[in-house]
Amino acid sequence: EMCIRDRAKMSKRKCKELTRMSIAQLKQLVKRPDSVETWDVTAQDPTLLIHLKGYKNSVGVPRHWCMKRKYLQGKRGIDRAQFQLPEFIARTGITEIRSTSQNKEGDMSLKQQQRAKMAPKMGKMDIDYQVLHDAFFRYQEKPKMSGMGDLYYEGKEFEIHLREKRPGQVSAELRGALGMPEGSVAAPPWLINMQRYGPPPSWPNLKIPGLNAPIPHGANYGYHPGGWGKPPAVSYTHLTLPTKRIV
Repeated sequence: EMCIRDRAKMSKRKCKELTRMSIAQLKQLVKRPDSVETWDVTAQDPTLLIHLKGYKNSVGVPRHWCMKRKYLQGKRGIDRAQFQLPEFIARTGITEIRSTSQNKEGDMSLKQQQRAKMAPKMGKMDIDYQVLHDAFFRYQEKPKMSGMGDLYYEGKEFEIHLREKRPGQVSAELRGALGMPEGSVAAPPWLINMQRYGPPPSWPNLKIPGLNAPIPHGANYGYHPGGWGKPPAVSYTHLTLPTKRIV
């Protein structure tokens, strides 16, 4: 009503900003408030947009759409990694044969190189073609493919993939970084806070020694250096801990 009354005094852009809902209001209206972004309120139908974003197997728009610089502009000046043959081809020994032939060509004079281009000699590479046939048709391995909706963005190849890591397992490198003696039964430093606030919200059912699982053999409860904090008041089979995050 205010836009209709003051249309002569107000621009269209200002009128749209006044009639547009806020991010907090949009999060209260939708089922998936975690998928709401700052620019979603500018859509013609924000609730429909959030519904489509939270739909099963939906692929989002690439994140570089809102960037001012051009796509892959930040990769300029980065040395490209040298191409490496797949493992099933490198096992045939073709790289060593090619390197020896290239070394021979490097020792030739310019006139000999020109003569070899005009009248090349066939059969210089002594390789068993049965080995190549087996490499491509018997031992060929599938290349690593990206998954459903997995889009490329700048710096993706430099990210660390933690497929071999599991939550709750403390590696030797992490023990050394935290100052925990190697081979000891000392408690991790985050155990006291977990006993106070509960397990991590991402893994509410994770078995953590000293929290909802027995401590290792030879360890003791207490707040001394290496101690495992407060002992549980009930047995671990009936122990229930809060899973809500305290803000």
